[in-house]
Amino acid sequence: MSWLPLSFGAPMVLWGLLALPVIWWLLRLTPPKPQTEIFPPLKILARVLKREETPQQSPWWLTLLRLLMAALIVAALADPVFNPREKLPAEGAALALVIDNDWASAADWGKRVATAERLINDAGSNGVPVVIAFTAEKANAEIGPFDAAAALDRLRAAKPRPIPTDRPAVYARVAGVLETLPGASVAVLADGLAAKGDEAAFNTLLSKNAARVVWATADRLSLTGLTTSDNQVDGFALTAIRAPGDPAPAQVTAGAFDDKGRRIADATLTFSPGETTATGTMAVPFELRNDFASITLDGERQAGAVRVLDESSKRRRVGLLSQAEADQAQPLLSPLYYIRRALQPFADLVEPSSADLADAIPQILDQKPAMIIMADIGTIPAQVRQRLVDWVANGGTLVRFAGSRLAAAGNDEDLLPVRLRTGERSLGGALSWTSPQPVTEFPKAGPFADLAPPTEVTVSRQVLAEPTPDIVERTWAALADGTPLVTGLKKGKGTLVLFHVTPEATWSNLPISGSFVEMLRRIVQLSRNQGAAIANAEAAATSLAPYRMIAADGSLVPPTPDARPLVPGAGALPVTFENPPGLYGSETGVFAHNLLEADSTLAPLVRPQITVPVTSIQYAFDESRNLKGALVAAALVLMLLDTLAVFWMGGLFSRRPRRAGAVATTAAVLIALGALFGHADLARADDAKPGDEVAIEAISKTRIAYVLTGVPGDDSISRAGLEGLTRFLVEKTALEPGEPAGVDISKDELSFYPLIYWPIDPAAPMPSQAAIARIDAYMQQGGTVLFDTRDQFANGIGADSTSPATERLRDILGNLNVPPLEPVPSDHVLTKSFFILPEFPGRFAGSPLWVEASLEASNAENRPVRTGDGVSPIMITANDFAGAWAVDENGDPLLPTVPADPMQRIYALRAGVNIMMYMLTGNYKSDQVHVPILLERLGQ
Repeated sequence: MSWLPLSFGAPMVLWGLLALPVIWWLLRLTPPKPQTEIFPPLKILARVLKREETPQQSPWWLTLLRLLMAALIVAALADPVFNPREKLPAEGAALALVIDNDWASAADWGKRVATAERLINDAGSNGVPVVIAFTAEKANAEIGPFDAAAALDRLRAAKPRPIPTDRPAVYARVAGVLETLPGASVAVLADGLAAKGDEAAFNTLLSKNAARVVWATADRLSLTGLTTSDNQVDGFALTAIRAPGDPAPAQVTAGAFDDKGRRIADATLTFSPGETTATGTMAVPFELRNDFASITLDGERQAGAVRVLDESSKRRRVGLLSQAEADQAQPLLSPLYYIRRALQPFADLVEPSSADLADAIPQILDQKPAMIIMADIGTIPAQVRQRLVDWVANGGTLVRFAGSRLAAAGNDEDLLPVRLRTGERSLGGALSWTSPQPVTEFPKAGPFADLAPPTEVTVSRQVLAEPTPDIVERTWAALADGTPLVTGLKKGKGTLVLFHVTPEATWSNLPISGSFVEMLRRIVQLSRNQGAAIANAEAAATSLAPYRMIAADGSLVPPTPDARPLVPGAGALPVTFENPPGLYGSETGVFAHNLLEADSTLAPLVRPQITVPVTSIQYAFDESRNLKGALVAAALVLMLLDTLAVFWMGGLFSRRPRRAGAVATTAAVLIALGALFGHADLARADDAKPGDEVAIEAISKTRIAYVLTGVPGDDSISRAGLEGLTRFLVEKTALEPGEPAGVDISKDELSFYPLIYWPIDPAAPMPSQAAIARIDAYMQQGGTVLFDTRDQFANGIGADSTSPATERLRDILGNLNVPPLEPVPSDHVLTKSFFILPEFPGRFAGSPLWVEASLEASNAENRPVRTGDGVSPIMITANDFAGAWAVDENGDPLLPTVPADPMQRIYALRAGVNIMMYMLTGNYKSDQVHVPILLERLGQ
């Protein structure tokens, strides 16, 4: 029986409410016990004028109290439920519960568990056994049937796995159990994601004695996955996917993390309306990209939104080959000398141990390089040539340099980007009519398009390419006469590059120019590592141990006991229960095993054609609440109140000798009420006095305060500025300040704060004399006030024609006991308290920071820090510190600096750190000069 959001499990009990009129009549007929009085004669005389009465019937309020108590008991016996849920069809011979616990279910796993618990509870109330199976568990996991209690234990012990489902195998096992349980109910709790073999799996499951089906799905498939992450020339290219059918545009943010979990880069990926793929680029320097260890999509707590990276996505391995003998006496003439110098800062160089190309090329290829550079190598040995060709076709980058051997070797269409003319061309020689040629503008379509042409480079000899219709497309750099200097060609997945000059400075001075380094750097960034280089070659040939695993929620965790070593092989490796996604290997080298492949898609699961009755439900928490306990508790409270009322009417609380006992009884009743209805959160800080709460909050952490001027713009900038300084203090120092505090100097306690920032605004009301007196007392007791007129570009503090802000400051200081002031000397503690600072800029630069003058300080040669014995009680600036420190909720600056110099904001924050360190440590830095003397005395 259900009445809107309220239902009753035993509605017939509610007929007991008809007895309330009878109870009312009995209560009104029966008067309470008369009050008894002791016979003290004097007391009777004192109260002789009082007329005593004996009640004829119970008071109306006591009758109402008892009627309400009876009604609560009747309602509690009727088993009321607020917001009742519909009973699910968990009946028949058994309930078969098949649950997807793969990576796609991790985001809302709690709702799925709550839905399964309702099904199991309903089955338990019907006395039906439960078959429970998970589609991402071991193949031999026990599936039942179980009783309801055992099934709940297995459900609560289960957890989502960072792997795909295996519906065909699991559904076949469940169907085998159902053959012995005809007429069972089947509940499918799917993740909403289609997988290979779904149609056959559902046919197998639902064709085995399924009498009815419960189909549970999420509201919509809202997963977003990360499929590729390529370290390209201009940045790290990312590709994300989502399920089809969403007509709205969407944006996701990807974050890159290093091996210590620190976020070092961001990128935004945008889904167009109706599109399922989004791309974005992390445009960060190449050196920073080499620190990437993982990339994660923000807000996606599942394994498909995480990609771990290995060496194949980081620093490139480059193999070097040359047939020329290295001249130890003249290393500058070595063909590989300038190449090594150019590549060492940003590539791992590998060289063979043998000079024989038949052995050297396989040795290089075994290292899985991203790029191989051949310096004047002519004919490739036939026994290794095909392996080199296959390496290029599979994604390798082959860079060749010209020379006498290459010029005489002839053409090789598989290993050269262009056809070459026989011999070489000489420019500017004794028998040549031409002069050495400079390098012209780089072609816009080539990888060197954004480089400036090296005007100092000239070429005196080169190998010429045969003129063909596509020679212009293959030219990456050319000479002034139009002949190619560098040519390139995509070959399969790889790239062929040819420098038409030698790698040493004999045919051209290109190798000794800065452009040569940048050109090689761009080619290296075009290359792709062919795999992870594992230090232990023997282990790499057999298996790699689990090192760091991706959990179902996307976090990186240590390997689980179920993880097994991964055997690398050709092609994509499947993600399984024994080989979950993550990093395999060791600290010396790892292999990245990610969940989603480049061609992965997120197709929604379509409900199959089902001939038996189907009940569709959605994942949700059970929001029904049984009110029986609450009503019984309320009835008990009313019973206690009734008891107290009877005691009161019987005169228990009016007798002075028993007043202490009555108080004790009242206290006991109140304690009982607190035990029934009290919660831990009732004892809140709100119950304390407001002043105590502020005091506790103020002294629990070091906090920086700012004066509330009453001007909304000034107060918001002050708070944002102190929040920005607080963030910077947490990042750069061991100090962890609390939230900034706005103070009203006329009434708030000031002694809790070591520093108060006061922005001077002539539009703000002038502080009262009492408020200024409180500031004066605060400064005399050791506090410091930082006055900021923010008028650096109006007038200085000492100018004859002052700005309104400076005039207001003078009015305030005229009522304070201000000590003599001076600009911060170059040897003051403030310049060395944390950072070494010659000046203290804010949003503006140029105004000095005024502090108390150290008139009696001696500047001895052995005393590098100048200060007094204490801390300056006042500081004055016009540089607008808070404006430079102010940040928004994302940590981005709110106001620009003047002039617009990014380092000025950094120096302003450092100035804030120095001021705080000075406030908290005083003359500590100054006293460090005595340390050598103290140590010398201790040594004596």
